[in-house]
Amino acid sequence: MKKKKPESKIYTIKVYCAKCKTLLYRYQKEGQGLLVKCYKDRIIEDCTKRDLRCPNCQQIFARHAFYRNRPANKIIQGKVFVRK
Repeated sequence: MKKKKPESKIYTIKVYCAKCKTLLYRYQKEGQGLLVKCYKDRIIEDCTKRDLRCPNCQQIFARHAFYRNRPANKIIQGKVFVRK
């Protein structure tokens, strides 16, 4: 018998640059916990040029990655902060 995964709550967060406080993403986050990765199909609004740099201060805040065969952006710790 397979165990059922508990239903996770999906909510929208805003991801900001930690250096200059510029809005980077509006993102649909699932579950609780820290923001480690952003699946590209869950990004609602992308304020960057898709080059993983802050449009204001040009700081790199993430790297391209794949998780469970889905394209994602792996967030570099300390480069962003999140607000609901």
